[in-house]
Amino acid sequence: MNTHASVVVIGGGVMGTSIAYHLAREGVRDVVLVERDELGSGSTSKAAGGVRAQFSDELNIQLGARSLEAFGRFEEDTGYDIGLHRVGYLFLLSTPEEVAGFEASVRLQNSLGVPSRMIDPAEARRLSPLITTDGLLAAAFSPDDGHCTPESVVHGYASAARQYGARILRHTDVTGIERHGDRITAVTTTIGRIATDTVICAAGAWSRAVGAMVGVDLPVVPLRRQVAVTEPVEGLPPDLPMTIDFTTSLYFHGEGPGLLLGMSDPDERPGFATDTHDRWIPRLAAAMERRAPALLDLRRTGGWAGLYELTPDHNALIGEATSVSRFLYATGFSGHGFLQGPAVGEVVRDLYLGRVPFVDVSPLSAGRFAADAPRPEANRV
Repeated sequence: MNTHASVVVIGGGVMGTSIAYHLAREGVRDVVLVERDELGSGSTSKAAGGVRAQFSDELNIQLGARSLEAFGRFEEDTGYDIGLHRVGYLFLLSTPEEVAGFEASVRLQNSLGVPSRMIDPAEARRLSPLITTDGLLAAAFSPDDGHCTPESVVHGYASAARQYGARILRHTDVTGIERHGDRITAVTTTIGRIATDTVICAAGAWSRAVGAMVGVDLPVVPLRRQVAVTEPVEGLPPDLPMTIDFTTSLYFHGEGPGLLLGMSDPDERPGFATDTHDRWIPRLAAAMERRAPALLDLRRTGGWAGLYELTPDHNALIGEATSVSRFLYATGFSGHGFLQGPAVGEVVRDLYLGRVPFVDVSPLSAGRFAADAPRPEANRV
């Protein structure tokens, strides 16, 4: 093993591979990515694959919109088909408070170039005919959003990063980060020591332990989320949008001839467990009965569990530590990391190079909690 790197990226999901790709493509030499398992085997491979710019936070809107552009040209840039379906995101709103919140979000999104709009319940049902409009007040829809295949994005970025000279070490655990004073000197792994002065943490739900290696608090908590896949649905519209009942968090989109669906589980407790269970099914069934009763007749044919990486305000941690030299991080995305991966790769590249990124991410610094300056995101699932 080459024992020197200009930068070591920890984590081989969408965030880590995007960062490695953007660094290597920019000409940064000796980029090394370290992944303890297979690429994308953590949260990325368990993601529902949604991509959107419909957020309430200006930074998230900009990161989402920039990533949508990158997903649109992904095959041209990397040679990988990611199965991008630009079918839109449809948020179903059932309370006056939800409607008012999304009206404000849509105004902000429109001011930033996102073509979202408020629609009435009848149009929402035309777009997503599996729903019922009982109790529905309005909906928010953006045609540029959609979904794609997370594993393909990871492997596309990884392949292109290798072509630009990056090295990727799979099945390699990071066991420590060495320092001399406040300066990083090396990353120790199960296959040897890598001398470096720069570390980028993109370890998702496992980031807190990485930050602790250099005394940096990354307040990330893992939380299990589950999804289910159904049997084929007769007459399923090919342009069915990602549909989200905002009140219950029930969501679904087309997955081959069937559906992929899920929702949050308020009874879930933080931890690294990723085994599946059926304790969430009664709540899922109740949400279906309320908003999409046609789903109740579908047989589940599969499903899986993965980890959200939650922060106290459900927003990302992006930046560079002030207490130790050249420790950067991109983590804590609280469910919207996959869809922001391309843009965040650009941002971290620029932070590493000392350039001004296309968007100011300083409000997403991990230090915002100590400074009592949280930045909450409202449009989350």
